Amino acid sequence: MTKLPQVSGARLVRTLARAGFREVHRKGSHVMLVHTSDPTRIAVVPVHKARMLPPGTLRAILKGARVTDEELRSLL
Repeated sequence: MTKLPQVSGARLVRTLARAGFREVHRKGSHVMLVHTSDPTRIAVVPVHKARMLPPGTLRAILKGARVTDEELRSLL
């Protein structure tokens, strides 16, 4: 298992937008993103100022969005 990069929620939202996701819902500090060509790929990202996402949270978000570690690194 490779070590995940540290990213904030806001940066992850911007990165997933480059991967083809679009924001469909925002409530409080959580942003819901859905992939434009495959609506089953969903990501809910907590955006808390400049705080970095914990590794387990980031891994769970990537799993739901079906984005690999390598894809994330290339998009960052």
